[in-house]
Order: sequence, then structure tokens, then C-alpha cells
Amino acid sequence: MELILKDKSRFLGTSFGAELSLAGEVVFNTGMTGYVESLSDPSYANQILVLTYPLVGNYGVPDASFFESKRIHLAGLVVSEYSETYSHRIARQSLAEWLKKEKIPAISGVDTRALTKKLREKGTMLGALLSDGQMIPWYNPDSENQVARVSPMEVSVHGSGLAMVVVVDCGAKENIIRLIQKPGLRVLRVPWNYDFTKEAYDGVIISNGPGDPTHCQETIAIIKKVFAQKKPMLGICLGVQLMALASGAKTYKLKYGHRSHNQPCRDLINGQRCYITSQNHGFAVEAKTLGQDWRLWFENANDGSVEGIRHKTLPFWGVQFHPEASPGPTDTRWIIDDFISKVLAGLSIW
Repeated sequence: MELILKDKSRFLGTSFGAELSLAGEVVFNTGMTGYVESLSDPSYANQILVLTYPLVGNYGVPDASFFESKRIHLAGLVVSEYSETYSHRIARQSLAEWLKKEKIPAISGVDTRALTKKLREKGTMLGALLSDGQMIPWYNPDSENQVARVSPMEVSVHGSGLAMVVVVDCGAKENIIRLIQKPGLRVLRVPWNYDFTKEAYDGVIISNGPGDPTHCQETIAIIKKVFAQKKPMLGICLGVQLMALASGAKTYKLKYGHRSHNQPCRDLINGQRCYITSQNHGFAVEAKTLGQDWRLWFENANDGSVEGIRHKTLPFWGVQFHPEASPGPTDTRWIIDDFISKVLAGLSIW
């Protein structure tokens, strides 16, 4: 098997997943662990993921209760070395077995260090995993609405209680749902284009998800209605981008995105404290386009990109990183906890 990039670079290796060819956008993640969570994260839809940590597969794959969605969403996997032998008390199968069941191609024996350096220098690019050497058409995930592909088709209710939090599922990781299923709280999980604003609710979370946020015009229109109703709203990853677009700001594509578990983010409001965060995104909010009613909350300490925004007077705020982690550090989980406590108390965010 080989990986070919649109700049004609070729990387030969050994197949350990499904024997088929797929095209997508080649991105890299520098996390040392968490391949199970990453592979099942809908934000990776139609991307070929390069893992920079040299050894992958050594702790196998647990049962589905540990997944971030019901299936693998990425197009393919690229690693330096695959461990055929795995060992962990909760492992139920090998990584190769999981990939083959899900029909996901994977390649090992690749110089992922050289490949990652190329992507950092030239930027994220299109690529293809070829099982038989036969070239297939390039596919750019940004050309289509990826959120519509991963968002659920039906509304579902989780938990019970008097307070209702709506989760607009644009490709939500399951740990967001797990963390907000608190006593006294009902969770209404809705598709990306479902207008819930005429129903009774107490707060809204706009979830993470894949692709270019400008494709989600129906979600943006719904967020504008929530703004008008002044209900508490928290955006996570893609969610903060959609909130920014609804407010009139703009987004842009990062050169190679942020996909890791060690991204430092400075809190610009509360004493310049820096948090280590888990991230997975290729787009960001353009700071200079934010309206006068909004202020920057967090910024990335590496490149200065926007990592969080808050409205100055109304209960709307969002973060570009993942406070729910899975995988990665839980340093910012207080953001979700604070949102829940305010909703349950029936208080204003401020």
C-alpha cells in the first residue's frame, strides 16, 4: 500500500487495515495516546489521519462504550509502526481488526516525521491511500457539508429533570453527552438543521464537527434565533466558529490545523492563566472581524489564533478547544461544569 499526496509525494508502507483505496485530506495529530477516541471522533470525517507517535496499537481497542461515536469516521490511517501484539485489561480487539471491520484502510512503515514536516511546511493537502497502485480521484472534504453527513437524523432525549439543555449535534463527541447528563437535567440531542427555538429549553450547546463551518447556514440561522432569545449558549470547537459566523464575524482555514492534546491556551480575561487543551480543528475565528459586543476569551499561546470568545453582556460564549477532552487533559472541564451549574440553578450566566 502507498500514500500519495497531491504534490506527487509518495510514501510506501504495509497495509494493516482494509484492502481498499480512499482519498481525503491528509492531517496529523501529535497526541501520544487516544487513537480509539480520535478514530471515532466525527470531526475527522473524510480525513486521512497521520499519527506522529511512533508506536500505535499496543493497547488494542476496548468495547464501544469507550468510543466517541458509533463508528470510525476518518478515511484512512497512517502510522510509523503498528503493534500487532496488544495488551490492556479492557481491550476487546486489535486496532487492525477494528479497522478491517469498519472498512478503513491503514498503512504502517511510513516515515511520519518526514510526512508531518512536509504538512507543516506546505500545509494540509489532499491525498489518497492506494491498495493496488491504481490512482483514484482526489476528494476535498471542504467542498461539501461534512456536518450533514455525520449529524444524527432524529431527535433523541437523554436523562430526566426539569431543566432542558439542547445539544445541536454537528458531529458531537459522546463525552459531551456523558458529561452533561446530570441529575435534574434533560438533554435534547438534535440534528444540525433542527429548529428547536419554539420549544421550551434552558440552555444550548453547539457541538464540535467536521469541515468548513460556512456550509452550515441552517445552523447559523438557528443560532441567530437563540441570540434573540438570550438563552445561555456554549459553543465547542466547530460550535464556536458557528456562533462567530452567526454574530457576523468570519472564519478562515488554518495552514495545518490544531490536532493534539497539548495545545496551550491563555485565558485573556482571568489573569492570563494558561491551560493545556485537547484540540481537533482546521478552521478558526478571525479575531479582527468580531463585533464590538464580543471579546476574546482565550488565545492559542503558540500562534495567537482565537481559542475562545464571550459576549460582553449576554450569556453566550464558546471555546475552540475540547473541554470534554477524550482524549487529552481535563484542565478545562470546569467550562462545561460551570455551564451546567448555571442552567440547573436557573441563573444568568453572568
